[in-house]
Amino acid sequence: MSIHNNIIIGITGASGAIYALRTIMNIPPDFTIYLVFSDIAKKVMKMETGWDGNHKSLTGFLTEHFNYKKQLARIKQYKDEDHFAPIASGSFKVRGMVIVPASAKTISEIANGYATNLIGRAADVMLKERQKLIVVARETPLNRVHLENMLKITDAGGIILPAMPAFYHKPQTILDLVDFVVGRVLNLLEIPHNLFKPWGP
Repeated sequence: MSIHNNIIIGITGASGAIYALRTIMNIPPDFTIYLVFSDIAKKVMKMETGWDGNHKSLTGFLTEHFNYKKQLARIKQYKDEDHFAPIASGSFKVRGMVIVPASAKTISEIANGYATNLIGRAADVMLKERQKLIVVARETPLNRVHLENMLKITDAGGIILPAMPAFYHKPQTILDLVDFVVGRVLNLLEIPHNLFKPWGP
């Protein structure tokens, strides 16, 4: 398996758990997802989508609620306090890391190098190793502190991708709006998709 088929997905407690769920659903089956929930993220995921956050129950959940019939990527799940996970080390190479959704608290920790958990540590590793870090910020409105923290991450090499859907593709459902953002994440990871039609004549 290529090291470039490893992807880290960190899920924090911001509203917008569906963005994480749809991202997982659209990672190809020949990839391995290294999945980490923050302490509150599982509760938000359960409240907003109905999924309990256990990757072993995900296939059945997707089949029941989304009529999902594709093969999922391989998933390895780690606890947020597990600093011995492979993704906590710069020697472990991945295609990139996506934090989706990213809470203002998590963004602050990353911006200030305060890695108290595995999500923060893995993000710190991405920055120090000059690997791709995609932060799907989900907060509104933004105050000066939020903006300064996002700028710090950008200056350090990370990519801030706010959960801001477009409308030129004429979305018909909420999932159309969600999948536009997910598609932009996949674009940055250089993963082909058909979640929306690219802008063009």
